[in-house]
Amino acid sequence: MTLSIAHLGPPGTYTEQATVFYANWLTKNTAVEASLCPYPTISQSLHAVADGQAHLAVVPVENSIEGSVTMTLDTLWQLDSLQIQLALVLPIVHTLISCASSLDKIKTVYSHPQALAQCQGWLEQFLPSVQIIPSNSTTEALQRLEQETTTAAIASSRAAQLYNLPILASGINDYPENCTRFWVVSQSETNAEYQPSKVPTSHTSLAFSMPANTPGALLKPLQIFAQLGINLSRIESRPTKRSLGEYLFFMDLEADLKKAQMQSALAELTIHTEILKILGAYNVLPISAVT
Repeated sequence: MTLSIAHLGPPGTYTEQATVFYANWLTKNTAVEASLCPYPTISQSLHAVADGQAHLAVVPVENSIEGSVTMTLDTLWQLDSLQIQLALVLPIVHTLISCASSLDKIKTVYSHPQALAQCQGWLEQFLPSVQIIPSNSTTEALQRLEQETTTAAIASSRAAQLYNLPILASGINDYPENCTRFWVVSQSETNAEYQPSKVPTSHTSLAFSMPANTPGALLKPLQIFAQLGINLSRIESRPTKRSLGEYLFFMDLEADLKKAQMQSALAELTIHTEILKILGAYNVLPISAVT
C-alpha cells in the first residue's frame, strides 16, 4: 500500500520538509511507502483528505513565535470527518534567497505571512524600505527570482538548494528558538494500519462553541479540567463567523482521550457547550527524532 500525503506546496516549503521526514519515519517504522501531493493552500490539502483524494495531510497548526495557523483551525472545524493522528515539531531557520548582488539592491520580499512575521525585526533593520508581499507559501515566489533580480524570498536553505538559488542571509528569524508544530490528519474512519503500535496518547485536541455569551460561560469548561487535574497546553479562540463577539474555542490537553479521567471531563463538558468536536488524540514527535 502506498499512502498519499497532501501538504502545502510547491516543493521546498517547511510543510513539505516535515512531510518528507514523516514519510521516511512511516517507511522505517511501519514499512508503508508514501507519496507526497502538494496543494496550493492548507485548506485545499485538508479538503483533499476529506474528499478522499489523499490518505493523509500534514498541516501547520502553531508557530512558537507567531502563534496559531488560523486556516488550519478554521478548516478542521468545518470538516467533521477529519482526525489528528500525530503531531510533528520542526525547528524553523529562515533564509533570505535572492539573485540580487547585495541587500541594498532588493526592492521586494515575498513569503508566507507567518514567515514574514517571524522575520519582521530583521527586515526592519536590514531592509527597511522594501515592499513586503505575502504569498501562499514560502516557496511560491522562488521561480521568479532569476528573472527579477531585485526580488527576494524568505524560505528554508533546503528550498534554496532545491531551486538552485543563492542565499544572501541565513538565520534571519527574530528568535533562534523558532519551531512549528504540524498535525498529521486523516479521515476519522480510516483503518490506521500505517499508525505505530497502539501506545497511550499524550495529547487530545478538541474544539467547542458556547450556547450563549454570558458571564462565566468559558470558566465552567476550564474548571472541569482544572478539578480533574488535566493540564491545558493551549487554548485559542476563533470567530464563529456567525456574528461579531461569538467565538469557538480550541484546546490542546495533556491527557489520553481513552483514560477515565478524560472521558469524565468530556461527559461534563457536553453539558456546558453548544457543539463539541474531538479533533483527535495523538503523540508528539520531534522532527529531530524522525529518521
